[in-house]
Amino acid sequence: MITIREESFHDVEAREALLDTCFGPARFQKTCERLREGRKPADGLALAIERDGELVGTVRLWHVSAGPNRPALMLGPIAVDPALQSLGLGARLMREALQRAADLGHKAVLLVGDAPYYERFGFSSDKTGSLWLPGPYERNRFLALELEAGFLNGARGLVAATGAFEDKPDLTALVAAAAQGQLPGLRSSF
Repeated sequence: MITIREESFHDVEAREALLDTCFGPARFQKTCERLREGRKPADGLALAIERDGELVGTVRLWHVSAGPNRPALMLGPIAVDPALQSLGLGARLMREALQRAADLGHKAVLLVGDAPYYERFGFSSDKTGSLWLPGPYERNRFLALELEAGFLNGARGLVAATGAFEDKPDLTALVAAAAQGQLPGLRSSF
């Protein structure tokens, strides 16, 4: 059974393992990672796809500005277990994420990715020509989708992170939870 749901704290280990499998350690060097570092994903827009109780896909969207005073979302990364990539799960996850973003009132989504893949969801480089990312990227892979027609008209400038910062972990609480066996992947050998 396939389920798309909001990500939970307990998905972190499986999500990170999936992203490592799909993208390797080079994912941390990408320009879009600079926009995500230390930030929380947008509320309601960190999604997991589960198959028979196992996390097999993930997507997250992040608050950014598309130039001054123009709030948008940055999508990524999106990943699906390589063994399941021919089943349409990525497309299903993408459509769900975009629908939720629209339902929450967001007006535009940006991403860096393969244009032929993302064009089927309505993304194009038509609205990103006067926007820049804070680091190296391939201009033809910088894409946008307007959830409100015309929202990115005249958008220009640097894309910048605007979302809430991650909470600093309460290390005492984490150690206590691990000692009680309440954190997946950590043993209580303290």
